[in-house]
Amino acid sequence: MNQAKRIILAVTGATGMLYLRPLLTLLGEHGVTVHGVISDAGRQVLRLEEGMEPEALPHVERWFAVDDFTAPMASGSSLYDAMVILPCTVGTLGAIAGGYSGNLIHRAADVTLKERRPLILAVRETPLNRNHLTNMLRAHEAGATIFPPMPSFYHKPDSLQAMARHYVGRLCDHLGLRDKDMKRWGS
Repeated sequence: MNQAKRIILAVTGATGMLYLRPLLTLLGEHGVTVHGVISDAGRQVLRLEEGMEPEALPHVERWFAVDDFTAPMASGSSLYDAMVILPCTVGTLGAIAGGYSGNLIHRAADVTLKERRPLILAVRETPLNRNHLTNMLRAHEAGATIFPPMPSFYHKPDSLQAMARHYVGRLCDHLGLRDKDMKRWGS
């Protein structure tokens, strides 16, 4: 049985909002407490892609404003177990790689790294230029896990939702949470 965890979910303005519901559903099944923060662009893309506001997403205990530097996640003394940025823009990646804390997402990521807690960056961009690749390497060297939303097909998904569920199952593996329903290679 998994011990209850507290996780920060940050949402930025990249495409890929279809991953949020299955991730939050899986986190909810594991009893994970989720605190969220979303950028202004993230709100816009969530409306465009899913037709919803972040407050309608399941299993988020509380949303914090992107400019709220008094939020618990802005300090290392607040005990979060990990942070996931899904989707993660390359602008957010660049801020994290450069140690820039221009908003609460950047600051919470910086805190997560300095406290040596897992930081998962679901970087969503294609094609990648040299700056993107360099920033990925810099973030990796600082302790982040670069986890682009790249679905697998060996489990023969029959829908976009099935692809998204498999991807977030793999992401949850990196948080120490096992999706009992996920098809795994060789099973």
